[in-house]
Amino acid sequence: MADMGAERVAEAVEGAVALLRTAADQDWGEVPAGRLEWSCLKTAEHIASDLVAYAGQLAGRAQDTYVPFEIFLDDGTGAEGALQVIETACTLFTATLRSTPREVRAFHPYPFRSANREGFAAMGVAEVLLHTYDIAEGLGLTYEPSARLPESVLTRIFPEVQPGPDPWRTLLWATGRGDLPGRAPRTKWRWSNNLVLPTERLTLQGVTPAAAAELAAGTDGGFEWVEDGPFDGTREAAGMTIKAYEAGVHRPEFGLFVLVRREDGRAVGGMGFHGAPDEDGRAEVGYDLAPSARGNGYATEALRALSDWALARDDVQSLCATIESDNAASQRVIARAGFARASVDEERAYGEVETGLRLYVLPGQAG
Repeated sequence: MADMGAERVAEAVEGAVALLRTAADQDWGEVPAGRLEWSCLKTAEHIASDLVAYAGQLAGRAQDTYVPFEIFLDDGTGAEGALQVIETACTLFTATLRSTPREVRAFHPYPFRSANREGFAAMGVAEVLLHTYDIAEGLGLTYEPSARLPESVLTRIFPEVQPGPDPWRTLLWATGRGDLPGRAPRTKWRWSNNLVLPTERLTLQGVTPAAAAELAAGTDGGFEWVEDGPFDGTREAAGMTIKAYEAGVHRPEFGLFVLVRREDGRAVGGMGFHGAPDEDGRAEVGYDLAPSARGNGYATEALRALSDWALARDDVQSLCATIESDNAASQRVIARAGFARASVDEERAYGEVETGLRLYVLPGQAG
């Protein structure tokens, strides 16, 4: 993950161009691109335009809207010229990905109005794979990219899509281009970049299934951690994220967040939900910090931000946390964040609470 996606973009473009060049003698301007309304030539132009646009968003650090430019093929450009433009756009985009700092985010509307360099890389790979499929379908070619490419797209910008045994067929299904046994056809779809919540000293960065798999496996998940991080609880939460993703019940906004310190870009801990809200609108939170980051108020600051975000939603009525009775430090964090010790009746309503655990509750505002 050292280049945060540039290699995947380059691999996708190299494979797509190699295949499409075998049909460069056809008149792409007269051939529809599969089920699209565009011609194959227009679709190739769109691929190049998106790669350059994504480079522009990152390079320009756009925060509120798209950088106001587009690229178009010159009149009279044929298939070979279009492929050269795609290759050139790829070079510009991968260079931008490699030179963009880890913490930079730029505007993209879906669904939380920003993406980091890895998110833009995944969107670029998706554009190349899917529209190469469209062009190949129109030209009568068979296109089968390396499985690692659609898998990288699914685990980064389709976190709500349950994985299947064939990542390429799953991605085609997820974007309305194919069928999967046991799943209804998709007529509407939209990819999803990770949610980021800012605080004064931190950013809470939503963990994608791709990053969760790496954290659960013992690596850094694409984050630059303090020397003694991540702590065990963060890795365990990452494992829970993967289980939910594989079961098809993962809700990314109710998953794991990594707490990243603004001053140096280092990750100091993890925080998040044990799952989506239940039928009563109640969600459970959990958190941990690397030992070297404790005692600075980071957990309290992050928990307040996460709680405010959650309780502003219509589907969340209250938050709760279960804490070991002898964990005084965590009890102080939860109290400073506004949670109160549950009553006996509240604990009974919540369900069986294990011996040695205390329940803390933060209700939403009525009305």
